[in-house]
Amino acid sequence: MIDKGRIRGVIFDYGGTIDSNGVHWAEVIWQVYQSENMPVTKELFREAYIHGERTLGKNPIIRPHHTFKDMMRLKIDIQFEWLKNHWLLSANTSGNDAVGQTGAHNESVDRPANNDPFDDVELKHRMADVCDGYARAAIAKACPVLEWLAGKYRIALVSNFYGNLATVLRDFGLDCFFPVIIESAVVGVCKPDPQIFRIGVDAMQLQANEVVVIGDSYDKDIVPAATAGCQTIWLKKTGWNNDFTGTETADLVITDFAALRDWL
Repeated sequence: MIDKGRIRGVIFDYGGTIDSNGVHWAEVIWQVYQSENMPVTKELFREAYIHGERTLGKNPIIRPHHTFKDMMRLKIDIQFEWLKNHWLLSANTSGNDAVGQTGAHNESVDRPANNDPFDDVELKHRMADVCDGYARAAIAKACPVLEWLAGKYRIALVSNFYGNLATVLRDFGLDCFFPVIIESAVVGVCKPDPQIFRIGVDAMQLQANEVVVIGDSYDKDIVPAATAGCQTIWLKKTGWNNDFTGTETADLVITDFAALRDWL
């Protein structure tokens, strides 16, 4: 249970917490794929998404000046390229069973015949625009809560991000809330390493047990934050796989970002 009397600082995760109210961005992007009737199974999409995240983690493709919309365009471009390059067809089918890098998939999808959507720049930009709009809507709802909390506590961000978080925050009008930003690409430490939360606590000049960490990922936010000695609030909603054991614990579990005002 949260010890409100001890809290002097709040550390937020960013992606999936503030900008989507707990919905994992893979799920958001998949919804956009579906809205555009993309001829891709969810399993293939997941492989493309993972490939994209690994590619961006290993290569400095996203630059400090890139906005969120820029970032989404790059992500979708990498996903499309992977899907195009790995869209193999089984020799013993009529051409409708998609085959991924790891073998045949059970779901059936129709491969486009002539107009390849993976070459459609306008489509990629439209999908990125939808993601940007989704983030802006979530942030508009989060801003009053952030403003209220910033008036009560020291506030910080601790995020696995690509080196452009300051630009993203400025573009969304969030930079005024976070005097302390700990970004994995900048400090060289990534979640789920508890050290990244210790860096955040030290930057806030507080003790770990005086800080509550709020995040959407149980494995990457809640577990390492608790290991670092912080209190924890888990924004539990639509995650990457939702394969929970039922033994997961946090000092508080919420399902809506706005609920923070009720508890803090």
